[in-house]
Amino acid sequence: MEQLSAGKKLDQAFEKLGKEKSISFELDLDVDAKTLKLLDAEADPEPGEAIPDDAAKLISGAKISFTVESKKPIDESGENDFVGMAMKVSTPDGDLVEYRVVGDYTYVRSDIATLAKAMDAPLPPADELPEEAKGLKKALEGEWVKFNTKELEKTGREMAQEPGAKPGAKPGAKPSPEPSLDAKTQKKLTDALRKVIAREVDFKTAGGEDGTEHITATAPFRSLVTELIGEIRPLTKDLPPGVELPSDKDLKEVPNVTTTADFTLKNGELTEVYVDLAKLTENAKVTKFGLSLKMSGGTKPVAPAGATELDLEELMGGFFGAMMPDEGLGEGDFSTEGLEDGSAEGAA
Repeated sequence: MEQLSAGKKLDQAFEKLGKEKSISFELDLDVDAKTLKLLDAEADPEPGEAIPDDAAKLISGAKISFTVESKKPIDESGENDFVGMAMKVSTPDGDLVEYRVVGDYTYVRSDIATLAKAMDAPLPPADELPEEAKGLKKALEGEWVKFNTKELEKTGREMAQEPGAKPGAKPGAKPSPEPSLDAKTQKKLTDALRKVIAREVDFKTAGGEDGTEHITATAPFRSLVTELIGEIRPLTKDLPPGVELPSDKDLKEVPNVTTTADFTLKNGELTEVYVDLAKLTENAKVTKFGLSLKMSGGTKPVAPAGATELDLEELMGGFFGAMMPDEGLGEGDFSTEGLEDGSAEGAA
């Protein structure tokens, strides 16, 4: 009875989330820098490709928050129904990257100096850029900049020579729509997932204070993945082109360990999911390695005041050009060639 009750409560909690028009998530990797370095060393990286100490420290302390707002309930929303979106990567020392999509514009700001230090890839100082590159200066100084979202998408497609367009199509032709799952296939996949969870996952519930309840789900990871892939295989013909399922040989490489996920419900609403990943590393020295996902009612993304609009040629040429290593330079160094005269073309 407990198994059925816990599973039903989780189903209802996820259904409630889908009926919201605005949702916020916070993703937090529960691991320290020492463990990240340990796992990286175990992967035997090539000389010079080991994760830098600053990067490991940054990743271990980072949190990613994401908010989405729609005109309809989330589970009924299509691409054109979303009216606002925001994402932020933050650390105890401050925000690293933030972007917001509001109306026709995308707004971005970042702590480029901290990111460049963590990647061991120094950037040219903002005061070395020409006066004409005021947008880039603001970006390098960590100020808000903005660009027209549709114009950037159009420019990006033109620079990529319309890879989504049909062979033989004229330049500028609109690319074919991305393949997606139809509603019938989505339902089949959801039903398959529920069947596997009912067979493979053990649930236990524990009550708390103020309407809080914890549901612990435990499952043998290899069996869970193998059973799920087995249920999905008959649906392969209905999946988008290019989707490849792992082979039986691949599945044998999946760690044969038991994993646990803890779901926190508050008055029947899902507020947090914590997945213990330590055993999946198959390293006895790793005692704490988890993934936390917190959920709450979304806050309406708003456009930040005072954002400087970026010229798209400046953005696609100067900024991204400056981020690409030049031939003959040490790996991780960024070129400033062509920026002195403000030429986006020369910086590309």
